[in-house]
Amino acid sequence: MIMRPGQPLLLPANPFFIWLTLIFAMMINMLPLGRLPWMPDVLAVVVVFWSVHQPLRIGVIAAFVFGLAVDVHQASLLGQHALAYTTLSYFAITIHRRLLWFTVPSQAVQVLPLFAAAHGIELAIRMIGGAPFPGTSFLLAPVVEAALWPVVSVLLLLPQRRAPDPDENRPL
Repeated sequence: MIMRPGQPLLLPANPFFIWLTLIFAMMINMLPLGRLPWMPDVLAVVVVFWSVHQPLRIGVIAAFVFGLAVDVHQASLLGQHALAYTTLSYFAITIHRRLLWFTVPSQAVQVLPLFAAAHGIELAIRMIGGAPFPGTSFLLAPVVEAALWPVVSVLLLLPQRRAPDPDENRPL
């Protein structure tokens, strides 16, 4: 992974931690909070995060499987979330090298169009299926997800942060 100057070295990501965070995010999406149009899709944020930071471990296939699981849980058209998550993962992997050069708040601005496109795909599939337009509050969901990006970045990179080295003679 190419890192910008001044960024601290990170420990390797634990695959168990990656899958645990994905399952936890899916469980957060499954909480019975009511499905308001502006509610953020936490699983989409975590899928994009791991697609950016670990593109060889979490990719399009994992996004597709989690999308199918969300489709089954929400009893929506089968493939609606799967297509949106697959598109998210593909474009996140496409821009991951460029995205990592930005600061975390700038990354949030960069991933906002990805989240907007994913919600646009879900809306198009729903409306083709005959559902009514959810209203303009639907446009707030990508903004809330982009606002969650810095929080998710700090929380998910926390286990990878290297402890301060007490030995001053060691180069790394």
